[in-house]
Amino acid sequence: MAEAVSFNDLPALAQHLRVELENKKFVLLYAYNGVGKTRLSTAFKNLGKDEEDENKRDTLYFNAFTEDLFTWDNDLEGDELRVLELNAKSSFFDGLGEFEIENRVRSLLDRYADFGFRMDLIYRESTEDEKKPRLEEGRVTFSREVLIGEGESTRLENVENIKISRGEERIFIWCFFLAIIEIKLDQDTDAYDWVKYICIDDPISSLDEENTILVATHLAKILKDAEDPPGIVISTHHPLFHNVLWNELKRKSRRYFLGLDRSTGAYLVRNTEATPFFHHVAALIELYDVDQRGSLNTYHFNTLRAIAEKTASFLGYGNFADCIKREADDLEGRLHTRLLNLLSHGGYSIYEPREMLEDNKRQFRGMLHRFLMQFAFNPQYFPDLQPVAIEDKDKDKDKDNE
Repeated sequence: MAEAVSFNDLPALAQHLRVELENKKFVLLYAYNGVGKTRLSTAFKNLGKDEEDENKRDTLYFNAFTEDLFTWDNDLEGDELRVLELNAKSSFFDGLGEFEIENRVRSLLDRYADFGFRMDLIYRESTEDEKKPRLEEGRVTFSREVLIGEGESTRLENVENIKISRGEERIFIWCFFLAIIEIKLDQDTDAYDWVKYICIDDPISSLDEENTILVATHLAKILKDAEDPPGIVISTHHPLFHNVLWNELKRKSRRYFLGLDRSTGAYLVRNTEATPFFHHVAALIELYDVDQRGSLNTYHFNTLRAIAEKTASFLGYGNFADCIKREADDLEGRLHTRLLNLLSHGGYSIYEPREMLEDNKRQFRGMLHRFLMQFAFNPQYFPDLQPVAIEDKDKDKDKDNE
């Protein structure tokens, strides 16, 4: 099992990723929500800024801030003309004036959605200091064909100026971003020639699994087909999205699990290239690691219970206790169930970590080791794994009362 590399802050980690991209074209990062993926993409982008010239930068990025460049005007007074407006002040839209961006976005969006749209993009004339036309105003309206009437009179009617769902809005913005990537990768143009790196953070929130696979496969194809792509970092909290990209990009990528030591604030990066990556395996590796280091916090009981619940669901059991107790007379399994049920209901927060008491550390270690051995996880990732005896204090009390 690869050792975790520690970084004191996100700029240091971002600089490390830039060095990694000198050797590999793609870096894949898996991390839980709240670890700092969006802030990492911002730190990565900031490292590419020129302090003397604010117009010079080297990173095109997609994250929550990118989505904020698109805002709704819902026509609160008339409640009829709903428009998605583009923030023309952003350099994100630089260079679009010479391309048919609407057709590019439409060809991409047709893969994912059944709604239509129309762009109204107004550019101002280039000045001597500007190489390309700058966006002055941008508006997008949406439409959808719906069934009207009943029986033989049923017909399709195009409804204009609709408000699309949050998921549909996100996929539209993602397709807009993909269109810009395609322009960048086009060898026949120098548009976006300032882009040396692309940083993508969680593009698939609000999507179902089918679209998640579709987005990941499509993105991987675009990147693999590119003759000379820029260095690209893709971070996500979604295991399915991460796995599909991993399988598609394979040896062309570096693959990492990003964690956060809540007690020290350090960012921990573990290489997962040799590890079959799944959410529960990554979580178990993290639990085993903090157990070995003796840095267990109270919220780790909640993490272990969540893994047990997912395991029970996968195996077809109705309760997490059913996958812990092997048989009805399994006394140790009953004890594990009782302890985990009790100790995972403390309302512990990962943002306010509290170290476990030594007695609880022993109890946790026993539960974790038995769980890992019971389901035959690969011992390569859990070295020195062995049974740990748990003291049943209630049982000892019963003996004393006899």
